[in-house]
Amino acid sequence: MRPRHLRTRAQFQALLGGPAVARTQHFALHRLNAPTTLPTDPAQTLFSPVDAVWVGAMAPKRWARRAVTRNAIRRQIYAVAEDLAPPLAAGAYLVRLRAAFSLAQFPSATSEALRRAVRAELLSLFARGRK
Repeated sequence: MRPRHLRTRAQFQALLGGPAVARTQHFALHRLNAPTTLPTDPAQTLFSPVDAVWVGAMAPKRWARRAVTRNAIRRQIYAVAEDLAPPLAAGAYLVRLRAAFSLAQFPSATSEALRRAVRAELLSLFARGRK
């Protein structure tokens, strides 16, 4: 089953409210295992269905100035989350870019070298987050 994408501000804020469960040089992983409800309406859940995997990606302009870089990083986050074996446990996950990739080392946002570096670091991040 494919992971669902986080869409609303409340979903992102619920995940950012807690500490990161794993960090790498460039990324941080936030996770919620239990379903969370909106404070204004307890009957409405933020993550429905609750037995699904929810994945969100944050790549702020502060750390990736060019839109093509931000989009490539977000695509990699979603692709890695979908390709993980064994799959992620039910819950909500947010991967946040927390440091810039060196423009001197990766001048092109669409380079294969950057793609491999991001993928390797994301695999490491998710492996750390499962412990």
